[in-house]
Amino acid sequence: MTDLATDWLEGAQALLPDAVAMRRAIHEHPELGLHLPITTALVRDSLKDLDVTIEEGPSTSGLIVTLKGPAQGRTVLLRGDMDALPMPEDTGLAFSSKEAGRMHACGHDAHTAMLAMAVRLLHGRRERLAGTVKFMFQPGEEGDFGALRMIEDGLIDRGPKPDAAFALHVSPNIPAGVISSKPGALMASADVIRITVRGRGGHASMPHLACDPVPIACEIVVALQNAITRRIDAFDPVVLTVAKIRAGTTNNVIAETAYLEGTMRAISERARKTAQGLVKQVAEKIAEAHGAVAEVTIDHGYAPTVNDARAVALCADAVRESIGARSFITMPAPVMGAEDWSYVLQKIPGCMAFIGVAPDGHDHHHAAPCHSNKMMLDEGAMAQGIAFHAAIAERFLERGLPG
Repeated sequence: MTDLATDWLEGAQALLPDAVAMRRAIHEHPELGLHLPITTALVRDSLKDLDVTIEEGPSTSGLIVTLKGPAQGRTVLLRGDMDALPMPEDTGLAFSSKEAGRMHACGHDAHTAMLAMAVRLLHGRRERLAGTVKFMFQPGEEGDFGALRMIEDGLIDRGPKPDAAFALHVSPNIPAGVISSKPGALMASADVIRITVRGRGGHASMPHLACDPVPIACEIVVALQNAITRRIDAFDPVVLTVAKIRAGTTNNVIAETAYLEGTMRAISERARKTAQGLVKQVAEKIAEAHGAVAEVTIDHGYAPTVNDARAVALCADAVRESIGARSFITMPAPVMGAEDWSYVLQKIPGCMAFIGVAPDGHDHHHAAPCHSNKMMLDEGAMAQGIAFHAAIAERFLERGLPG
């Protein structure tokens, strides 16, 4: 066995100042969507003196960076996403976003910096690599299917095709430096539901001469919650939230239509499909019972993110050896957020893990979470994230997936 027990973390700590500087530069200039010219340029510049190949596809500004060891063997894919969120920042940090209405509130700035420094760390020790490491710098995770676009561009399958794939995501609600994951379903699917209830307008004093869509819409909301809890296995859960209701123009006019919009999350494709059918059935039949019509549209979002149990076991062993015996915690349950890393895991065995970045002085249970306008992170924990990438790559290339 190599000396990864201390070497990777020590090397990562030496690179931490560069990682912090890169993360802050990205944080000040957040970019949205599939094309991130400033962020991509920073990544390219950070790797310009290294012996690596860099490929970019036609659909996005995402990059695949390839580092080859001295021997041919397995190939492993490591990923960091790069895009920000369309929201204001209220952290008060000296390096707060300079772009109005944009913020790195999900830690993708840290993901990018950790992965770029992992390239440098592995490059400096590439004689230890029994194969090839691919680094996926991905745009468009926040709802733009960036991972799927990069797959469709052929960037991931282009030889050598990865034999396993790993990704790391920050969490301010886990103690700093602790890494956590679980086998099986890790994150949920995310679908958008839209329901338009069409009735007949009229005077508010004479509802019997109209067909009021508002109480019908309200009945649909309640019935959907009942249907989800009574028709779907509690151990294969679905979360449905109607987050928006819009109807009417004034207080004495019955509207023609009522509009509902929400999100639906599931941790299996089976429960997801069952819930999609229930939404359509419940909405249409309740509207029909009241003499109205319900039009249901479901926008299919990301699929559930499902970890390979062997990859999680490899991850746990590598973390305990490279970072510390108590540095890995098995998650008790999935989280209901969604990730387009799911599409990579549909093609390649692997896993995603979370790294704790609870800010210093904050209780991780109450720290501002990802997607909060006050989200902050402990930059020191990025050293563990850099070491994670390096240790996972070396271990997989040496041994493959266990069992």
